[in-house]
Formats: sequence, C-alpha cells, structure tokens
Amino acid sequence: MTIAKGTCLGPYEIEEEIGAGGMGEVYRARDTRLDRVVAIKVLPDHLAQSPELRQRMEREAKAVSSLSHPNICALYDIGHEDGVDYLVMEFIDGETLGERLSQGPMPLEDTLRYGVEIADALEKAHRQGIVHRDIKPGNIMLTASGAKLLDFGLAKADGGLGGDADLTVSPTVSKPLTTAGTVLGTYQYMAPEQLEGKEVDARTDIFSLGAVLYEMVTGRRAFAGGSQASLIGAIMTEQPAPASTLQPMTPPAFDRVIQTCLSKEPEERWQTAHDVKLQLQWIAEGGSVVGLPAPVAARRKSRERLAWVTAAVAGVAAVLFAVGFFLRAQEIPHQVRFEITPDAKLAQVGSPRISPDGRIIAFQAIDSGGNGQIWLRPLDSLEARPLAGSEGAVTDGRPMWSPDSRYIAFFAGGKLKKVPVAGGPAQTICDANGADGSWSSRGEIVFDGQANAPLMRVSAAGGIVRPEVSPDDFEGSASLGWPEFLPDGKRFLFISDLTGEEGTIMLHEVGTTENTALTPADSRVQYAEPGFLIYVLDGMLVGHPFDADRAELIGEPMPLADNVGSSAVGLADFSAAADGTLVFRSGESGGRRLLWFDRAGLELSAVAEGDEFRNTSLSPDGSRVVSGIADDDSGNRDLWIHDLDRGVASRFTFDPAADSNPLWSPDGTQIVFSSTRDEKRGLYRKDASGVGPAELLLDVADGAGPNTWSSDGRFLLYNTQGADTTWDIWALSMDGSGEAFPVLQSEFFEVRPSFSPDGKWFAYESNESGRSEVYVRQFPGPGGQWQVSTDGGSEPVWSAVGNEVIFLDVAGNLSVVPVETGATFTAGLPEVLFDPAVFPTLQRNRYLATSDGERFLVLATMSGESIRPATVVLNWSAGLED
Repeated sequence: MTIAKGTCLGPYEIEEEIGAGGMGEVYRARDTRLDRVVAIKVLPDHLAQSPELRQRMEREAKAVSSLSHPNICALYDIGHEDGVDYLVMEFIDGETLGERLSQGPMPLEDTLRYGVEIADALEKAHRQGIVHRDIKPGNIMLTASGAKLLDFGLAKADGGLGGDADLTVSPTVSKPLTTAGTVLGTYQYMAPEQLEGKEVDARTDIFSLGAVLYEMVTGRRAFAGGSQASLIGAIMTEQPAPASTLQPMTPPAFDRVIQTCLSKEPEERWQTAHDVKLQLQWIAEGGSVVGLPAPVAARRKSRERLAWVTAAVAGVAAVLFAVGFFLRAQEIPHQVRFEITPDAKLAQVGSPRISPDGRIIAFQAIDSGGNGQIWLRPLDSLEARPLAGSEGAVTDGRPMWSPDSRYIAFFAGGKLKKVPVAGGPAQTICDANGADGSWSSRGEIVFDGQANAPLMRVSAAGGIVRPEVSPDDFEGSASLGWPEFLPDGKRFLFISDLTGEEGTIMLHEVGTTENTALTPADSRVQYAEPGFLIYVLDGMLVGHPFDADRAELIGEPMPLADNVGSSAVGLADFSAAADGTLVFRSGESGGRRLLWFDRAGLELSAVAEGDEFRNTSLSPDGSRVVSGIADDDSGNRDLWIHDLDRGVASRFTFDPAADSNPLWSPDGTQIVFSSTRDEKRGLYRKDASGVGPAELLLDVADGAGPNTWSSDGRFLLYNTQGADTTWDIWALSMDGSGEAFPVLQSEFFEVRPSFSPDGKWFAYESNESGRSEVYVRQFPGPGGQWQVSTDGGSEPVWSAVGNEVIFLDVAGNLSVVPVETGATFTAGLPEVLFDPAVFPTLQRNRYLATSDGERFLVLATMSGESIRPATVVLNWSAGLED
C-alpha cells in the first residue's frame, strides 16, 4: 500500500516515500504540531490485520522508545489512522554504512570511531534487555555527528516482554514476518545460533557487529557463498581470513577483537558490547601495535592518581580462556589485564580470593534469594558457580584456600569448616567465630576472632584451638587481624591497629612471642612472589619489595592500582596467586549523594553530592542531619551537621580522634556518637547546639556503635562485639547511672536495632538463618522472636507512627511490613515501595525515614552500580623488577 503525498496520519503529513521492504514502506513526513521532519514507517497490511501482532508491536515499541542514546535512531510515536498502523521515528540525514562501503574499505581511524559508537549504542540497548538481531551496514547511518543505529525492528526484549517478543516493524527482511522462533535478520551478518533458530541474546548482536567491523576495515564481507546454503555453511563452520592479511596496517589487537566477536559459540565471544567498546577505545588510543600492552616506568607511591604500570586490556577473559587454552602468566613477558563481571544472579559479592595455583577465584556472595554461600569462578570459564557445602558462610567472611588449591576453609554457624573444591560435604575443623584467616604449607590455620581477641591457631585436620598472638602482647589497646602465612609456613603477617587510626604490618613466627613491626598499612597484607608485600596505602594498592628470608623490606612501595576497594577495618579487595596472577576490585565507583524520595520512589531533591557521608542520622523534626565526614588532607573523621532547609553545614566535633556513628536524642537536643578520644573507645554525648565539651557515657573496650534511642529517652541500644560472641545488642540506661546490660547475645550477628515508638519492642537484623533477616523482640526481654522479612532483609527502621517496620530486601528495595503490637506481636506481608539505589557500603543508616513515614533520605550512589567487576592481572610484577 502506497500512501500519497499530502496524506495525514494523525498530525504527520506525508512528504515522500524514501524506502520500502517486506516489513513496510518508509516515508519522510512533517510533524505539523512541532514543525519537524520525521520518518514514518507503515506496517504492511498482512501484519496490521493480526491483532496479536499489532498488540505485540505496540508493547515492544514502548520498550524501544526508551532507548535514548545519541547513536540510536529515536522512536517518537506509534499510531493507527484509517486502518494504517505506523511508527514515527527520528529522520536522519546521511548515508548508510552499506552505501559508504560500496566505495571500498574505510580508514582504520573511522572504523574504530564508528565501531565505538555502535558498540556504545548496543550497550545501552542490552542494558535495558533489548537485543537488535539485525546489525548490518544497511542499518547503520553515517551522519555529520557520528553513527546512528537504525531499525530495532527485529529487536527482542530479552526476558522482559515474553519469550516470543519479536518487534514487527523492520524493513530489513525480504519476506513477511512469521511466528516466534522463525529466523529473522540478514544472513550475511547472522550468528550461528540465529541461523539455527535458537534463543538469542546480546552476544548474537556482538557476532553481527564483528562481521560489520570486518567489512568496514577490509571492504569485504566476513562470510560469503554462491548460494544461501553455502553462505550459511560458511557462517556455521568457517573463519574469515584475518583482517590484517587483507589490510596489512591493521593492528593484531583489532584482529583479535573481530575474531572473538565471530566465535561460533556465544560463550567464546565478548560477553558484552561494553567489552567490545573498551577494546576498540584502547586500540584507538594507541594501545596496540603488536596486540600486547607495553610496560611503562613505575613510580613511587604518592597521593596522586596512579600511572598504570601497563596499558589495561579490559575484558579479554573470553579470548584468553574460553577458547580452549589457558594462558599462564610466566609464558608472557608483559602484564595482561582483563575484567570479570559479577554474576547477575548475585545481590552482594565479597572480596575475591584467588587460588594458589592461579586458576580459580573464590568469593563469598549472597544470591538474589538472600542465601549466603561461597562461589567459584574458574578463569577458564565464563560463569561462576556456588560451592556445594559452603551454605551459610558468614556474610563478612573470606574464603581461605589450602596451599594445594584443593580445599577452602570458611566460617559458618559459629564453626570453622573446610570443603573440597571438587565437591563433597563440608567438614568441621573447630568451633570458632571469625572472618579471615590463612592456611599454611604445614597444615595449620591461623584466624582472627572478634575485636580485641587473640589470633588463634588450629590444625586444618581439626584439634585444639590455641591462641597464637594476644592483644596483651602490645602496649595499649590493640586490635589484631588479617593473618597471612609466608611460604615457609612458620611465619605469618598480620595487621595490628595500635592507635585506632593507623594499621601496622607485623611479622610473627609460630610458637614464639616475638612480633616485629614492618611498615604502616591501611589494609590487610599478602606476600606474593617474586618477593613483594602487597597492601593498600593511601588508597593505592602497592607492591613493596620484601626479602622473606631476612624479613626485611627493600626500598619504597611501588604502585600497582589506584582506588582499590578497602574498608576502615582493613578489608581490601585484592588477592595474589603463586603463579604471578593478581586479582583486585576497584573502590566504590561513583560518589555518594543524599537524596529525598517520597513513598512512591519519586526523587524530590538532592541534599548534597560528592562528600563522603557516613552513618548519617536525621534529627527528629527532619530539618537537620549529622554525618561523619573525613578530611581529605589529614584523614581525620569528624561529625558535621547539615541544615537541610538552609543548605549550610557546620562542624560539630573537632577532636583529632575518629568520631563516628552519630545518633540524635528523641527531643533533638543531644547527639551521642562513637569516638576513640582520650585513649578510650566508647560512647560520648554532646549538646546538639555544639556548645560545651563531649561527655563520656560508656567506655567499651571492644568499641560500640549507638543505633536507637527510646522515645522516652530512658534507654539507648548499641552494638558491640564480645570475646566469645559476634556482634551483640546491648542497652545503656540514660538516667545517669551508666548501667549497661546485654539484650541479645549469641554466636550470630545481631545488629542495627530500632526501637518501636513505645519502647517496648525493637526490630533488628540477624544472620542466624544463614542469611540476613529482620526480626522483632520485646524489650528488654525475655520473650519470643518474630521474623518480619520473608526472603532476606536488613537495616530495619521502626516507623515513628508505629504501624510498620521498614527494611531493605536482598535486592536493595525499600520494603515495609505492617505490624501490630499489644499483648503480642503480629506482622503482615512485606510490600516493596521502590528501589532507592542505596550506596554499596556496610555502614548503617543508608536510608532514614521522616516521622510521618512519607519521605526517605537515602544515601544513594551516583553511578547506580552496586557490584564492581574484578580485574585480573597476569604477570602482575612485570616492569616492577626493573
């Protein structure tokens, strides 16, 4: 059906026909309301007559219309007029890539530039679950502003719109659209799975993109045949000649990008368009002539941003490992880097630990169902798998590899256990609570316990648990942790927090009482061949030359990576293997920002951005917040009060000690907080006006963090650690007596309590079930326990109204449960309010509720990415030894 010039489809006046195909005609038209030129695509009669196809087109067009991207042709509208179904799209003035390639190959510079833009467009679509399925030169427009990807008409909404969700608006297929499961697309650029009619995903587009890139740089199609059958046969079984054999100036790295895109099996291709984009950007920036990154001179550790030791090769895991061979670090002369993206099924991922043989990364994780377990990611695989037998692994624990890489030890349910990596039941080594440890070549495990507890030693086969290093061996209050054996199995490194602010790397020999201080550090430490101590200093991962025989550090630490994830208690996201493989994760990506949301999840306003807000507390009247903020120069952490109405911040504490965990009194006149001042670790109180000194309320040897204050002002609940338990809940009487008593103590974590408005109940978070859940108990007890969350939950807040408990579910959604209190307690079913994109941190009070429960102040991430990828470096020390 041809539409005459001047015909109006709704507000769109047809000007001329500019294209046609089996999926309908395309017209240039004018939007008479906005006076702009648009493109109109009319659905053919045989498709328009099907109510099912029309409904599917409308449903899927909504998904495509959300793809706002400078390199994607925008879909403006969808309409029906006088029996005609049509789509309204952006009108693009330019030539197709197919028209340009009819003149011959493109310069490498243009190929890379357009390739990056196309990959970026695909990344946007794939992140929203939409697969194009017909990437080809005819669907790419070249304009003065860059490349534009057209015709998401065959697009499949991956998992979001149903299994047969095939958009019905593309003009690129020469025959009518048929039912779901039919082969759709253009044969020369189809992936093997697409030709076979199998399920497609983002990697299908990546194959097609590889074929387009090949044609751009060579001027020839990647696959050709004298007939349709021979063409399909070539795609299924043959590999095109390397582009560099046709265009000798093509870098080998570009050959590798194309070859990986064109792998027959989806698992062997680049797994995301983001990976392809990074590779093309790296080549465009001059990162490859021979296909390997070149080393650059290392420099001393400084507070400036790191100059990388080598150029990064992001995302080459599929090339190096998935094609059937394993590239060992000692076989290559330079560093090679690639990223491993966490499994989408996981809601929380812990610090990575690589096996001594460098083949498997282990990490503690919580899946979308809230189940805590250790997961394994072999470097020759593209997928992680849970380790059977490790169920219930503590959420803040780290896996401990045996020296032969056959077993992993971990903490679960108040016990230290070990489980074979190849499969089998877990074996209990001893009763113990802990988080981190190290397995020696002599078959012993040293592990840390609770705050101010000794480092303990036990045989990996089980037996008597003995204290090995005691805090009493040090002057003052020392917190010991993060033990790590040296290769001889006789000596181990650990961190001693001697001042409460700075850690020191210590060396200890098993069976002795001698502890040797080596150097300051901001994190755990690990020895790595060929003779380095690796640790975090000033936010930078460094390698410090170390003579293990003489136990001496040599020279200065050398920078390895900037902004490596670490925490105030010494956890750092890195691990090294004996074969020269290093794995680490970057620090928190994006900044923090405090945002107001209403109950429907609508963002109302931003309070502040960029500052490192920690453990924020909202005043009872909702007009002010108090937060812990670190000074960039001194590293000192003080409390600041922000007036939300005026947008003014004023410093509240000035002591050189570390102040944290502020909590407003119910009447808003006082603030209680944790501090290490006066050589004590306790709770302090200060007038909210800032006038007068801080008063010591309670000296707690193991430290304490205030959480909730009863509305009558009589009691304050706080968290502290016990020598024989983990995190417990204690109460402090605020009548001036200073009386403190335990409310809840066990071998499990009980944290973040929140009083009910009448002070007779409190909600809290516990991992007693093997994952974090929200519970309610009577205060001060005894009494029963009621589980409020049903599928994992954390960070409960009892609303000031009293009729609901608010918490974060395992997916990070803000949820509420209706509750009733009286002679007993009853709870309804949880209801999700919205996803606030809370900042990924272990701090408390990542969200706060106003007294009426209608608004929420959220510590949100600016990037929206909660789980960071891991970077793997082969031959990490290359260049450092020079």
